[in-house]
Amino acid sequence: MNNYLELAAPGLKGLQPYQPGKPIEELEREYGISNIIKLASNENPLGPSLLALEAIKQELDELARYPDGNGFALKQALSQKLGVEKSHITLGNGSNDILELIARAFATADNDVIFSQHAFAVYPIVTQAVNARAVVIPAKDWGHDLEAMAQAVTDRTRLVFIANPNNPTGTYLTADKLKGFIAGLPRHVIVVVDEAYFEYAHDPRMQADGYPDVTQWLGEFPNLIVTRTFSKAYGLAALRVGYSVSDPGIADLLNRVRQPFNVNHLAIVAATAALNDSQHLDKGIHLNAVGMQQLVEGFDTLGLDFIPSVGNFVCVDVGKAAATVYDALLHEGVIVRPVANYQMPQHLRVTIGLPQENERFLQALRKVLA
Repeated sequence: MNNYLELAAPGLKGLQPYQPGKPIEELEREYGISNIIKLASNENPLGPSLLALEAIKQELDELARYPDGNGFALKQALSQKLGVEKSHITLGNGSNDILELIARAFATADNDVIFSQHAFAVYPIVTQAVNARAVVIPAKDWGHDLEAMAQAVTDRTRLVFIANPNNPTGTYLTADKLKGFIAGLPRHVIVVVDEAYFEYAHDPRMQADGYPDVTQWLGEFPNLIVTRTFSKAYGLAALRVGYSVSDPGIADLLNRVRQPFNVNHLAIVAATAALNDSQHLDKGIHLNAVGMQQLVEGFDTLGLDFIPSVGNFVCVDVGKAAATVYDALLHEGVIVRPVANYQMPQHLRVTIGLPQENERFLQALRKVLA
């Protein structure tokens, strides 16, 4: 029998697949329970815009056709919303797809890729997959230590990944600090600002004072790439559609390694429609701010520490091994996310849900901690 690991590309040895949040159907199969709530994957509890759903229905007859490989309609809508030319935009099968494209386009075994401790798990995955060297900078107050990251830059450095807000900790960087960091980077370093939770952090009700819109800096920093997604605030996680905004030269390179038709037709039409439903977007963002307050007040009542977050999730320290609390919550029909793989063994990451889901989680947490 062949040892296929020996045949694999060097970067794949020791690489572990990304572990998503447990699906509801899996818990139903394992425990035979129903009425389950899932607060594990930072999904929008409101679901997608009705405009997006109607757009999908109108296009079902087109399923035998390939999608527009250039995504013209979505790029046009994004161009108008963001105030950039279409040549600056790259579409992806979720923003994760864009992160992989970036690693494939710019990093090799001769390069370093810098990111923070407690940062998004996809950064080390795409780095190792291309056999580049990961340089992991210890976190500062659960967030990015920009001074230490700057000091780690060498001639080998090709990419720096920064999540703002950061997943899973929910911390964020202010405009002055982040801009100063980017300005200090040599031009051979590509900096990727991952803004998957931009819409939540940009809401003044989340009190993310000084949180920037980094797309406004593209003209000043040609080595900057901004990634965003429709999976979170727009409620289209199942369709997998995201995008990046960058210098046209970078966008051209990403399109060279991008798979043909990487974003499906229903995703394109749904995302395009969703951009036009600002009312639905605002409703979801407001619900998130209210739900965040509900959860943190509940944690205070239970005497639990948490990491202040400006995303649609919050990490709570349960005071002991979180894996046991996570398992006990599963038996209560509540799915959250343990984050020991992020070197946070006592924390659970909890997605903001509907008010009744948040309350049910808090009741279940109170019960299993008693």
